[in-house]
Amino acid sequence: MRFEKYIGIDYSGAKGPESRLRALQVYTAGRDGAPQKQSPKQPGVKNWCRREITQFCQEALAQTRPVIIGIDHNFSLPMSYMTRYGLNSWDVFLRDFMHHWPTHEDYNYVEFLRPDNPRTGDASELRLCEQWTATAKSAFQFDVNGSVAKSTHAGLPWLLWLRQATKAHVHFWPFDGFEVPTGRSVIAEAYPALYKRRYSQGARSTDEHDAWSIATWLQETDRRGTLGRYFLPPLSLPEQKRARLEGWILGVS
Repeated sequence: MRFEKYIGIDYSGAKGPESRLRALQVYTAGRDGAPQKQSPKQPGVKNWCRREITQFCQEALAQTRPVIIGIDHNFSLPMSYMTRYGLNSWDVFLRDFMHHWPTHEDYNYVEFLRPDNPRTGDASELRLCEQWTATAKSAFQFDVNGSVAKSTHAGLPWLLWLRQATKAHVHFWPFDGFEVPTGRSVIAEAYPALYKRRYSQGARSTDEHDAWSIATWLQETDRRGTLGRYFLPPLSLPEQKRARLEGWILGVS
């Protein structure tokens, strides 16, 4: 197995980064055993906030043994957006996005920043990986069931924060390349709808099951020796170049 720990995170873009949300769920697993629900360190607190989730990820990625984290929100935006605003690398995109969508700042809700925002898009705009799936929605499709728009707009600034804190020893897939060096920790975009129907939900809430399913799928796929195949989806060279900017959902092939 390539990794020592598997972390699944079901995300939420509601309210502000300091808000404690029931929809934010974290499950972790080792090489053996089912994933276990994680709670914030603060005594008596049940629900996470986005700031704590990011700090949890940083601590996990600081470990010397390789960890893989799957997070349920888009890690980037469509090529049409990049072209429109002259963004030619993922790091440039993240810095530009944080400037226009500072959703990492206290009490900054996505909803507050939407009106007249100079960096936006249309619900018809899709990334290539979304075109390859039946149910994935545009990051600009707000206010519908199953939308990832708020989660994405709330989560992207925290990815930049993690990128700056861990870049030297963490592989942000596929932006650092589709090939993952042996022994390197990985953070990747996950989409629970790809995995969760193969597992019984049991007594878990929908959000808990989404996070549990990400961690379980990562663990099981690595145990079978097939996770590496999902790091290398069957893309042409132009498609790979596009995905290195737009991102890719781990598991879409």
